[in-house]
Amino acid sequence: MYRHNQRQLQFEDFALPFGGKLHSDNRWVMLAKFIPWAEFEHAYRKSFKESGSGPPAKSVRMALGALIIKERLGTSDAETVEQIRVNPYLQYLLGYKEYKDEQPFDPSMFVYFRKRFGKKKLAKINEAIACKAMEAEPLINRRLYKNYSGSPT
Repeated sequence: MYRHNQRQLQFEDFALPFGGKLHSDNRWVMLAKFIPWAEFEHAYRKSFKESGSGPPAKSVRMALGALIIKERLGTSDAETVEQIRVNPYLQYLLGYKEYKDEQPFDPSMFVYFRKRFGKKKLAKINEAIACKAMEAEPLINRRLYKNYSGSPT
């Protein structure tokens, strides 16, 4: 069973239990903005059978985000889950509204995530993310230049 209740999380809304806030120029925060989550929702939803039983499936953002984190960090399934548990930036990427010091899912869920997307879908997703990042690159470069030099381009 899959329930769609995805709404775009606003960066400013992410709550940290120890105060402070996330940095908007963090690579995981910027990546979250590049990923067109809604574009991938339909294909992900189609991968489920409507049996009506069982626990609700993880969201597309949780499943795809976890696969991206695993690939980028080059970690095992178990280590990826642990990294997500301890890192608020990774939790933000996965759509959390606030930091939670708990496992988001069992590491064995990666088997299902990989099956639901498949290699061809993941290749298309990777291309879509790369295109979004390329479109945003001039903006990112201007922001970084401003941050380091003190003057905008």
